[in-house]
Amino acid sequence: MATVDYFERKLDEKRRLTIPPELRHQFATGAVVTRGFGKYLHLYPKDVWDRRVEPRLDGDILDEKIADLNVRFRTGKVEAEPDGKQGRITLEQHLLDYSGINREVVAVGVGQYWRLMSPKEANKAAAK
Repeated sequence: MATVDYFERKLDEKRRLTIPPELRHQFATGAVVTRGFGKYLHLYPKDVWDRRVEPRLDGDILDEKIADLNVRFRTGKVEAEPDGKQGRITLEQHLLDYSGINREVVAVGVGQYWRLMSPKEANKAAAK
């Protein structure tokens, strides 16, 4: 099976993102979409979110850094189940507004999750 670490898609009229067939097995348990650290979104396989992210967000109750991470990642967080054969997930409008994504999406693999960006943000990130 080929390794996919980058893909581009156009959202359909219902704001659905089609996951490439080579990656659909990663999202068999579902997907989590959150705001990123910048003007982009994070797309996590649900099992990665549950196993790797959730425990980190459950840190010390008085740790301000952990509180800030919780605000960032839980504000607008959406869990989605990819639809059957098509492998599509719906991106909520408020997350698209936050990231500046209109219809075109650039997705880059970042370890165990994906960064979803507008082409403009992707060009800025690649130029750094």
